[in-house]
Amino acid sequence: MTTKINRNRDLSIWEALIPVAALIIMLGFNVYVYGDEALSGSNQFVLLLGAAVAALVGFFNKVSFDRMIEEVAENIKATVGAILILLMVGALAGTWLVSGIIPSMIYYGLQILSPAIFLPATVIICSIISIATGSSWTTSATVGIALIGVGGALGFDLGMVAGAVISGAYFGDKLSPMSDTTNLAPAMAGTDLFTHIRYMTLTTIPTYIITMILFIVLGLSVDIKGDVNIASLLTDIEASFTISLWLFLVPVIVIGLIIKKTEPLIALLFGTLLAGIFAILFQPHIINQIAGVEHMTFQSAYKGVMDSITGKVVIPTENGTLVALFTSGGMQKMLGTIWLIICAMVFGGIMDAIGALSRISHALLKLAHTTFGLFASTVGSCLALNITASDQYLAIVVPGKMFAKAYEDKGLAPENLSRTLEDAGTVTSVLIPWNTCGAYQSGTLGVSTIDYLPYAFFNILSPFMTLIFAAFDIKIRQLVIEIKKNN
Repeated sequence: MTTKINRNRDLSIWEALIPVAALIIMLGFNVYVYGDEALSGSNQFVLLLGAAVAALVGFFNKVSFDRMIEEVAENIKATVGAILILLMVGALAGTWLVSGIIPSMIYYGLQILSPAIFLPATVIICSIISIATGSSWTTSATVGIALIGVGGALGFDLGMVAGAVISGAYFGDKLSPMSDTTNLAPAMAGTDLFTHIRYMTLTTIPTYIITMILFIVLGLSVDIKGDVNIASLLTDIEASFTISLWLFLVPVIVIGLIIKKTEPLIALLFGTLLAGIFAILFQPHIINQIAGVEHMTFQSAYKGVMDSITGKVVIPTENGTLVALFTSGGMQKMLGTIWLIICAMVFGGIMDAIGALSRISHALLKLAHTTFGLFASTVGSCLALNITASDQYLAIVVPGKMFAKAYEDKGLAPENLSRTLEDAGTVTSVLIPWNTCGAYQSGTLGVSTIDYLPYAFFNILSPFMTLIFAAFDIKIRQLVIEIKKNN
């Protein structure tokens, strides 16, 4: 991924912060007014208003409109892959519902996962899948959706379940050698992949252990609506779908393709089409319901599968608990998330064009007088870029470029920087509603960022853990020691 950052020497730190402050104030008020409905469109427009404020700052500093539009175009171009994946995730979710894959996962999950162990088990399952695939996005789009269904059926708050899914997914994403961010961070810092992964375990494993303890305590203490009748749920699922272990072939094949380094977009497309075939074979009655016919023909089968891919599908059930689980929005459901990403890229593009991102990063770098100050400045820069640039990759690339020389000057090995980029840049992106990662996870799991944020323990704790290690000089590797070892 080619990423550049524009510099504007005339821009003061206060001018650079004006659009950020305006955006935070406007978003805060908008969420206060609209609540959970803020992502339905008003937040998107607020991002455009924030971009307008940034543009005014740019005009004042003689940045041309054409330059700003050019940067916006570059930003949006960089998200094309993410947008296509979002559309394919919507399609996948639709066919995985009507084929009975997700209902089968819920059916067997309800029998295996008791409420007491459900939350920590969710973290572990998502961790394993994410390490294997190298992708938090794929993890959420496959087992994550199913676990949300199981958790909802058990009576858990969906914010808790989504927090457990995201915690496990990002743990695996951080440590998997197949993850793009795990490869990007050491490349920016100037170290090698496996040195980076080994060094990253020093902060990641303690954070993961604390996360597991928190979810174990939460699972044992939370009130999960004791009136949920599991037997009734299983009966109603069986009444609506043909449940079979054969249906698990589809997710196994998709995950296998990802492990074999097949492009995620291709793997998700294959999983969507294969699930469509399984829907015709295993759930012909549901395909007929969607198509509005009594007897299946080639045309009605095509219509039933295509409708599940592109639009909203509701499988009839008299069980109120299962209504939400038996509903899918298809590709259409993802349009709001895509809209949010595009508007966020407009804001980030103009912020980059006027030199605000560069100015904020340089200001943070000037605060790095001590080793702890350097780590804290890196963390702050990653968080600031996740908020302002709305992009996980920029939150790794820009601080990586900015701070590499500073770490070297202080005699710190480059893996200190690469680890901090992951601890603060990779995992916090999902906590920002308008960041591409936050928008994706919210749209995929069907849970708002604000609802899952308090329970994304791994993501919240990671930047604090890296700061604790820096403050107490725990396992801070010195560059001079590494040089002596090499000699």
